[in-house]
Amino acid sequence: MKCEIIAIGSELLTPYRQDTNSLYLTERLNELGVSVAFKTIVGDRRKDLTNAICSALGRADIIITMGGLGPTEDDLTREAWADALGIALKRDGDIVGQLYARAAARRWQLTENNLKQADKLAGAEVLDNPRGTAPGQWLDTVFATHRKLGILLPGPPNEIKPMFDEQCVPRLREILPPKFIATRTLKAAMIGESHADARIAPIYTRFTDVETTILAHLGDIQLTLISSKPTMEEAEARVNELASLIEEELEDHVYSSSTRAESLEQIVLYYLGMRGATLSVAESCTGGLLSERLTSISGSSRSFVGGAIVYSNELKTEFAGVPEELIDEKGAVSREVAAALAEGIRRRCRSTYGVGVTGIAGPGGGTEEKPVGLVYIAISDGVQTEVVEKNFAGDRERIRFYASQQALDMVRRKLM
Repeated sequence: MKCEIIAIGSELLTPYRQDTNSLYLTERLNELGVSVAFKTIVGDRRKDLTNAICSALGRADIIITMGGLGPTEDDLTREAWADALGIALKRDGDIVGQLYARAAARRWQLTENNLKQADKLAGAEVLDNPRGTAPGQWLDTVFATHRKLGILLPGPPNEIKPMFDEQCVPRLREILPPKFIATRTLKAAMIGESHADARIAPIYTRFTDVETTILAHLGDIQLTLISSKPTMEEAEARVNELASLIEEELEDHVYSSSTRAESLEQIVLYYLGMRGATLSVAESCTGGLLSERLTSISGSSRSFVGGAIVYSNELKTEFAGVPEELIDEKGAVSREVAAALAEGIRRRCRSTYGVGVTGIAGPGGGTEEKPVGLVYIAISDGVQTEVVEKNFAGDRERIRFYASQQALDMVRRKLM
């Protein structure tokens, strides 16, 4: 069954508030085997809200609205549902009594506008809301000869989550046929989205019962595979089969293939720990970003010993032992200095591996010979030093992140 979630509130159409309730509901619905096909955000305008509900009724089997059930003039969800379905709203005496009882218990003065929260759609069941004043509603109805489930939920997270878990999930379990959704996430580093898709599209397009999505990030792509089957074993078998074929095609670009979707820094620390190895870094253009990413992981001190931010030439020499004459001859941004940084910081920190990063992050400082985006990354194990040259595009933030991503990927590949 297809589901659409409609988040209601003009504040959600501003830069200052965002809808997080739908993320929670999507997770819970997926556990029931329900796929969320559409998500809509609509402001507090009756006509717009009515149109949104009508659209949802035409393309989804389960329609969940969140918000707009309160006492104010802009709380219009009940009215919009009535307009969309052409049914009546009737004030429910039991809800009115509960509102007065709640107000009396708290010594509140119940204003007249609060009573609109007692307006119930014809044929709807009331979803009690012990954590707030606005009850929800459950509507099992027919629209254009098709069965539709309408679920009206309040907006506050502390109200919507328990109401859905305690009152909606049991109802859905009674109605829905057994269905299970399996998800598998693959992450690949330092490969472009279009390049990756050109290689794997001939594979995943054959799996018509597995939904494949590709999400691109800086220096990283994430492939999400989703399959829905009558049993979890069948669903997992399909996503696992496709995941294996994609891994085989993308080879060592793939660094994570699990339900946990580990970050690249987590994988690097995992490999270091597994091999009993340690790492130190000497960072110039990344300014500590590489160290920050590693130390953001709990327990990283077991494998990451530290390093230095060597922005000035003097500190490249003092902290990482880069010869002054090498910097004078080759320049601070050079293959040779990157190698010396990696070798020097490894010796200084007595670590198994050392990484050196030097480059031009911009926006200024570039030349025709050494443009903005030029970065050299080196890794040394005391026997061999590997250096890569990259020309990253983008602003300062992107270049620095790309450089840290490349460095982590080099460590991962070395450890593999």
